Amino acid sequence: MSGTALANSGSIFFHSLLWLLVLIPVPRAARAESKFIVDAGTSQIDVSVTTDSLQLSDAQLKQWVQNAADAVIAYYRHFPVKHVLLQIRSYDGAGVRGGQTFAAHGGFIRIAVGTQTTADDLRSDWMLTHEMVHLTFPSMPDQNHWIEEGIATYVEPIARIQAGQFNASRMWFELLRDMPKGQPQSGDQGLDHTHTWGRTYWGGALFCFLADIEIRKQTQNEKGLQDALRGILDSGGDMLQDWDLPHALNAGDQSVGVNVLMKLYQKMRDAPMNVDLDSLWKQLGVSVENGSAQFHDEAPLAAIRKAITAPRHP
Repeated sequence: MSGTALANSGSIFFHSLLWLLVLIPVPRAARAESKFIVDAGTSQIDVSVTTDSLQLSDAQLKQWVQNAADAVIAYYRHFPVKHVLLQIRSYDGAGVRGGQTFAAHGGFIRIAVGTQTTADDLRSDWMLTHEMVHLTFPSMPDQNHWIEEGIATYVEPIARIQAGQFNASRMWFELLRDMPKGQPQSGDQGLDHTHTWGRTYWGGALFCFLADIEIRKQTQNEKGLQDALRGILDSGGDMLQDWDLPHALNAGDQSVGVNVLMKLYQKMRDAPMNVDLDSLWKQLGVSVENGSAQFHDEAPLAAIRKAITAPRHP
């Protein structure tokens, strides 16, 4: 073949290839990934971000992660594990969703951020703090999953308040609105045997709420559930450990010096226990009026209500 023929042949091949590239779908390129580190006291959070079309900068995402870690530290005094991997994925939409926390790799959190999410959305997010709280309590058998979700549900807003990221008025409004979801329904067989969404998340939160109030009553408001949970964590009970629930609750009771957690568990584990929430709100001095929480400091348990969200110093 002559040089001219060869050149023409190459030109025809090149143009044919271009047409093939137009006509044949090409697999989408792998998502770009950025990485950064967030310091959480003496612990480290290694973050990987799939940056596919996210409007947020790494600096904004880093501040979001830092805020969540700071809230957990405010509540527990220190971050629960030395090193955690955090994978932030993207999805089409706005907001934060799909949080999951695992004991694998010494602590691993996966969460999704929408492509239309703004910095304001991140500032109001609660989910990442919720997921980090999971790291603070031992891994439980399946029947006790309610205590893991209940603690994360109850502690998250308090931790954010103590870190200066949320306000008590909004938290109490949401508790009055949502705590009834944790009440037993027809056919309920107790927290260990009723695995509905309401009983898992809000039934667990109701257990925490009642325990917090009772610990404070028995200790003249010197200690609360926060002290019990700190005690469990400080005795080695983080998510990387597999404990049974009595072991964890006994450790919490020992930390506060009163037998509240185990007694309450024995009441709620195998049978439904209805709680007169309306009476409890009155005793705590909180109500909802015109779409917001109102406080009544003359109520008998008003001091306990205030102490629940007050910063707890070491």
